[in-house]
Amino acid sequence: MSKTERKRPQSVLVVVCTRQGEFLLMERTRPEGFWQSVTGSLAPGETARLCAAREVLEETGLRPGGGLIDLRQSVLFPIIPAWRKRYAPNVCFNREYWFALILDSRRLIRLSRREHSEHRWLSAPEAMELTGSWTNRDAIQRVASLLDPVGACGTAGQGARTIRRTTRVIDPRFRRAISKK
Repeated sequence: MSKTERKRPQSVLVVVCTRQGEFLLMERTRPEGFWQSVTGSLAPGETARLCAAREVLEETGLRPGGGLIDLRQSVLFPIIPAWRKRYAPNVCFNREYWFALILDSRRLIRLSRREHSEHRWLSAPEAMELTGSWTNRDAIQRVASLLDPVGACGTAGQGARTIRRTTRVIDPRFRRAISKK
């Protein structure tokens, strides 16, 4: 991104995990100590799915191919004031689209060293505790529920078929999520 080019206020979050429930988190080089799943901003003209595939390859070295799962959920959250200069004037919110990449087993991860310094495979509770992002915690919880063979209603196999598009909007006045369907 050039100094004159502004970021789109749209991004992806891709939860990478194994079928056994091991979740990949990576530590950002800046800010140090900030752990997250794969994330990135959409380039001009790029779809969320293409962005998700590109970011997975760039940040982990994994080729997702057709394995990306659109979780059909997005969240709208306020952009941290220190980062707003990257966006057009008066842009205060970012829309984040959620995806998952569920692997049969752990794979060799080749980090983008300019973005991440370390990675770990963790259980869902460990990953949810370590990540510095509430949206990342919610997305990990969502994917963990898909890995559970018994869905929320107690019916085997229902999790993957009940994915529907939802949007969560954060009202900064109340600091709470409001679900929209």
